Amino acid sequence: MGGGERAWIASPGRILSQGRDILSPMTDERNDHADDEEIDLVASVGPLDAVVETLRDVLHRSGALRVAVVVDMPDDGPAALVDVGRLAPVEVRIADRVMHLPHAIELEADALSGAIELRQLPPFEVEPETGQVTGTLGGLDMLADAMKDLAALLGGRSVAIAVYQTTTPGIDLTVTARGEEPVLVTLGDQEWELPER
Repeated sequence: MGGGERAWIASPGRILSQGRDILSPMTDERNDHADDEEIDLVASVGPLDAVVETLRDVLHRSGALRVAVVVDMPDDGPAALVDVGRLAPVEVRIADRVMHLPHAIELEADALSGAIELRQLPPFEVEPETGQVTGTLGGLDMLADAMKDLAALLGGRSVAIAVYQTTTPGIDLTVTARGEEPVLVTLGDQEWELPER
């Protein structure tokens, strides 16, 4: 990638304990639901509508393959996983309940992410074995900052995760952030901690 920035992600990542279990459905094929799992088709997810709009905005402005968050519910109930992918139904999981909304459905809510700096970037070149990522100057830092800002925006114990295409078939670049913890970058099956700046 001519003129690109080359970076090595410094150290193997630590697991983000809260949120990793609930984010595990993202590691499976999205539509490969258990045969006995019921999916409710809905036109609104109530207080989470603003989260859906926010993730759709982040997805479209960043060019991500998928963007998801784990957020606390306002009634102190189980955390919710909101998962938005390209041209796919929006999926919301709260405990054992799974809800789908049409990707382009109009909701009576506004996105909260207007102040988050994002733009679409060419796919990164990656070497999962070494943690090397090559791409647009400052691009990986921008994506990391965006996920940190998104998690902070949603508050509580929120975890934000975005998946991006790379130039290597079958290897995605995933950026995960929560609170003040180091941002994690996953390259295929390898997980790395992004160095502090």
